[in-house]
Amino acid sequence: MAWILVAMIIGGEIGIRLAKRVEMTEMPELVAILHSFVGLAAVLVGFNSYLYHEPGLEPILVNIHLTEVFLGIFIGAVTFTGSIVAFGKLRGKISSKPLMLPNRHKLNLAALVVSFVLLVVFVRTESVGLQVLALLVMTIIALAFGWHLVASIGGADMPVVVSMLNSYSGWAAAAAGFMLSNDLLIVTGALVGSSGAILSYIMCKAMNRSFISVIAGGFGSDGSSTGSDEEVGEHREISAEETAEMLKNSHSVIITPGYGMAVAQAQYPVAG
Repeated sequence: MAWILVAMIIGGEIGIRLAKRVEMTEMPELVAILHSFVGLAAVLVGFNSYLYHEPGLEPILVNIHLTEVFLGIFIGAVTFTGSIVAFGKLRGKISSKPLMLPNRHKLNLAALVVSFVLLVVFVRTESVGLQVLALLVMTIIALAFGWHLVASIGGADMPVVVSMLNSYSGWAAAAAGFMLSNDLLIVTGALVGSSGAILSYIMCKAMNRSFISVIAGGFGSDGSSTGSDEEVGEHREISAEETAEMLKNSHSVIITPGYGMAVAQAQYPVAG
């Protein structure tokens, strides 16, 4: 118990220091990297729960426990790598352009199908070696799946992705709660997961996007996209002097507040 308290104090101190150093404009990056920690924790809890399960359980309870372990590790691994990619895109460490691999949706579907087959093998077999192999292969597939899922989304759409990952991290925490038989963790994870999913849906509706395409990793692009830098439409450059003259001669001006204006609290002087 003492070691747990020490770890909590150290982790809390690190979190407070990092949060104080982060600017408001960098808050989505911080949230994304924190989601990755939740996913990693779910993976570690899953492996630990598999290695040290309670002996003497009935076969049906063993199957339920193994299913919880498998799903918890899968969701946690997807959240872990997906959140890291989101953090990298928001930070500018990874290209903001969506990764357009050939047949990318088929690759995602294949990853899910193979993972389901591995789940059946993991639960049905009595061979410990085969169980460990299925669990490790699934973990690798889930890590790659999470990376590809978020890498296929453009950097401009990362705020919605962060909301989606928030939902994933909640379900990962709920799965960890099932493995640990912790009711509080289950309830908290379910609340975070459902609220994150609802928020993602509302954001998609407001931006006229498909919620299913967010989950499928196709947000911000369609199947006909070629990934080229060819310009679409017309644009006209304007100088600061011309802009000032236009504003001077305008009878009314509509200013649409954005995240930057909210962070700078510039809406109050503008409204005045």
